[in-house]
Amino acid sequence: MTDLKLYSYWRSSAAYRVRIALALKGLDYEYVPVHLVRDGGEQRTPTYRRMNPGGRVPTLEVNGQYIYQSMAILEWLEEQYPESPLLPGEPLPRAQVRGISQLIVADIQPLQNLSVTQYLQGVAGWDEHKMSAWLSHWITRGLTAVEEALMALGGSGFACGDAPTMADVCLVPQCYAARRFGVDPAQFPTIHRIEQLCQQLPAFQQAAPEVQPDAETQVRPG
Repeated sequence: MTDLKLYSYWRSSAAYRVRIALALKGLDYEYVPVHLVRDGGEQRTPTYRRMNPGGRVPTLEVNGQYIYQSMAILEWLEEQYPESPLLPGEPLPRAQVRGISQLIVADIQPLQNLSVTQYLQGVAGWDEHKMSAWLSHWITRGLTAVEEALMALGGSGFACGDAPTMADVCLVPQCYAARRFGVDPAQFPTIHRIEQLCQQLPAFQQAAPEVQPDAETQVRPG
């Protein structure tokens, strides 16, 4: 039996997408909180960096071995647990799903990452106004590209078909992060529709930041 532990932070976009994937595949796991701010950030401790040299979340521990970087974790989950697939069966749709996912995880999320914003504020000396403008610019620009990509596919269901895929798994956490940083995803009609559809599913509800064990503002279901 595979023993899974997820090292996570409640409002990390990268950890959020892995939680969604685990829930969609119906997998049980132990949740291990890693606070990204307290005491300079628990992800920077030598103990944690022995598991994840990049000093980021998430990390998935699999029977004492470690997988880091959320997309690598998602691909491993897809290969190890092909039920409830996150990728379509045909090569072209699979590439399209990966492309939309990468628009989010490679083009948007790194520019809002805590390590980047801490550097810009702490080293470059940016004030809140300048930081807000940076975040708004890059998130809006990125979501505009995602909106155009989704519209080009012309679907009426989830991002890339009638069931959630890796693209939806990446999109919903980015919508959550966009709101945190002052960008309303509702201005993008296709993104907004897909997010609302996803949020109706128990897997997305179970993975939401506010219901995680380490959430600083918790809203328990029921």
